[in-house]
Amino acid sequence: MSKSIVLLSGGMDSLVCAGLCLEHNTDVYFMHLNYGQKTSARELQAFNDISSHFNIPVEKRKVIDMNFLKQIGGSSLTDDKIKVKKYGEQDLDLIPDSYVPFRNSIIISLAVSWAESLGAEKLFIGANFEDSPGYPDCRPVYYEAFNKLIQVGTKDGNISIETPVINMKKKEIVELGLKLKVPFQLSWSCYEREDLACGVCDSCTLRLKGFKMAHAHDPLKYLS
Repeated sequence: MSKSIVLLSGGMDSLVCAGLCLEHNTDVYFMHLNYGQKTSARELQAFNDISSHFNIPVEKRKVIDMNFLKQIGGSSLTDDKIKVKKYGEQDLDLIPDSYVPFRNSIIISLAVSWAESLGAEKLFIGANFEDSPGYPDCRPVYYEAFNKLIQVGTKDGNISIETPVINMKKKEIVELGLKLKVPFQLSWSCYEREDLACGVCDSCTLRLKGFKMAHAHDPLKYLS
């Protein structure tokens, strides 16, 4: 049985992705990246809570510090000088300022490195195009290109990125998560706050809409 790695941010998409991976794989590792985001402590808590829920042993969990992205800045998620926008405050035709420059490429590179070390063949990531169509690293074509890079840039060329929820609507992700019985109450999606979810940032709004359209209750507590 081959090894698999789930890139688990702690959000609902990566949670459902983890549930899908565990449906079909037994030798599974979880990886989390702290990139200096404003909700890094809360996301790490979600990662550990979800890992424990799925009985992932500590030796199969990896947390890597990418805090240097906070030094680089350029994103409302990492730069204290840039305010997290409410949903709808930015032009949908533009790349939103919550985009963290080249973040996913760095994250995936680290995951591929760990995969080579472990002998893992699959990397599961909860990338979702609806999450923000303006993000260049959330498009299917981006992952197609990265898989080609992995094939030519690794020792055996047998590692691939799996993006099972990339073309799903948030409603469909919620419905799938409910079917898989994933612990939505342990996940965290808010871009801005760590105590109560703000309910108005892009991530919170899309999550709430997904639950509403699925006629399901979101177990998170919201400020508004």
